[in-house]
Amino acid sequence: MPIPVTRRIIHLDMDAFYASIEILDNPALKGQPVVVGGNCNRGVVCAASYEARKFGVHSALPMLTARKLCPEGVFLPVRMARYQEVSRRIMEIFQRFTPLVEPLSLDEAFLDVTASQSLMGSAEDIAGEIRALVRDTIGLTVSAGVGTSKLVAKIASDLNKPDGLTIVPPGQEEPFLSPLPIGRLWGVGCATREALGLIGVKTIGDLNRMPLDILTAKFGKAGLMMHESAKGIDLRPVEPRQEAKSIGHEETFAEDLRDKKRIEQELLALCLKVGKRARDKGLVGKTVTIKLKYRDFVQVTRSLTLPEPVADDKSLYRTGRLLLAKTEVGPRPIRLLGISLANLIPAEASGQLTLFGESRTKEKNCRLYQAIDAISNRYGNGSIVPAALVEKKEEYP
Repeated sequence: MPIPVTRRIIHLDMDAFYASIEILDNPALKGQPVVVGGNCNRGVVCAASYEARKFGVHSALPMLTARKLCPEGVFLPVRMARYQEVSRRIMEIFQRFTPLVEPLSLDEAFLDVTASQSLMGSAEDIAGEIRALVRDTIGLTVSAGVGTSKLVAKIASDLNKPDGLTIVPPGQEEPFLSPLPIGRLWGVGCATREALGLIGVKTIGDLNRMPLDILTAKFGKAGLMMHESAKGIDLRPVEPRQEAKSIGHEETFAEDLRDKKRIEQELLALCLKVGKRARDKGLVGKTVTIKLKYRDFVQVTRSLTLPEPVADDKSLYRTGRLLLAKTEVGPRPIRLLGISLANLIPAEASGQLTLFGESRTKEKNCRLYQAIDAISNRYGNGSIVPAALVEKKEEYP
């Protein structure tokens, strides 16, 4: 059978992923409003069960607000390692049906199953089989949308959550999209919605009927993109997972940081995490960036590109301290601190003997970090830490 000409794209989106895993691991939580997020009121909600959403709790909502909206909720910390483990198992299921899997995050992905249909049945059948496999082998539900483009498939998967399946047959894109609010389209935020509302555009159908010259005159290139989107036109391919562009970690603190020593200790703790992740992936990078957010929510970033790529904690920390010195810290309270490593390349392609700093100590550093990583992998992160972080625990319990 020849490969169908019309593309068939599936968008799969796990239902309340983090919260659902917590309920899976603790069935006593079933039916309760479960909220996953920071350990304190300074963080934000990462996931909320559908019971919690009835109270107005949703992702990115400040935890303090979530507690006020849902005082009877079960508030749990993030267990990222567990979520990543489940995500890997789910992505492996997706890979059984096509190599063209584009993960967007731990809990959602696009699949191009155009060529798979000759062996596995229609896209609708494939989506149904995937949903059954995830439910039966993982114990979680996933909502799916099937369309001829990423745009249509993504919108379709959002319409019948949780545990829904929405099919948009080829040629039915415009009727499907027409009654939906324009906010369903990518790139149409609050400001654009307001601007479109002023010219009588409320639904995607209204946008589809708007003359292109009016849209381009008012919105420029974005007007052309919206015009095509309203017709369901989206030619972007499904692209399998790409290498990470950066590796970073950040922390929002329960209390604002003011003390320079404490700030540097927190920076060191972040460097340990970023360095370990880079080495685990066999990557080195040349650009180090720090990120600070102050009490007034003003955010500042500083970057430095090194002459040689690195992935060791010492180089990251040394560079991070240099960048801190160029940033207004002083008495200004810090609520968030982060560091990242970018301009990544495989370690073996870097032209270095090892992953690490000055040439005279490369081999010594390599052995040292191999030993540290081996201990951490066997006994868990935090099993071996610099003395400065032991002092931090004693000074700031």
